[in-house]
Amino acid sequence: MAVATDAGVDFDVVLYMSDRPDRAALQSLVERLEDPVENLVRKDSQFTKLGLNADDYVANPEAVVEVLLQYPRLMQRPVLMRGDRAIIGRPLGDLKAKDRVAEFLA
Repeated sequence: MAVATDAGVDFDVVLYMSDRPDRAALQSLVERLEDPVENLVRKDSQFTKLGLNADDYVANPEAVVEVLLQYPRLMQRPVLMRGDRAIIGRPLGDLKAKDRVAEFLA
């Protein structure tokens, strides 16, 4: 959020646990996502505890939507949307998160 504030970009914060995205919203998100769709699913201890397999979500938007509908806490965050584009505000390759967000908002 600091990067957006510093850039003078208006933004809305969606508290996804209290305002859970429905199927249509998740499908729209995965269609706009510039990152690999499987990156939208957090592969944390809850993921492991649920016995989920990361390979099931690789290049599989429908599986990502289904798992996020069932387990919304697994959604990677923050997700930034602008127009018809979306990214996950996390490091990717050599780009740090703040640089990636700044580039996206430019």
